[in-house]
Amino acid sequence: MVRESVIIKNPTGLHLRPAGLFCKTAMQFGCKITIEKAARPGMVSANAKSVLSVLGACIKSGDEITIVCDGEDEDDALKEMVQIVKDGLGE
Repeated sequence: MVRESVIIKNPTGLHLRPAGLFCKTAMQFGCKITIEKAARPGMVSANAKSVLSVLGACIKSGDEITIVCDGEDEDDALKEMVQIVKDGLGE
């Protein structure tokens, strides 16, 4: 299992179009990919391969998320998922 934290730079956060791009990228990998975000009162977790799950996490611009990858291609998946967030999710 590998994980890395990253700040959402996209001005609209992870709303429909950026969330779709995020999930489409996640679906290219065989490992399990989840997003964790600190929230009150605890932690919100979302399946990165499900647009509804990502939208339900209410991730906004400036939020810090942790991308967690677990499985056969976890290193490649983490590298790609972090890079797509740093690139601004198609802003």
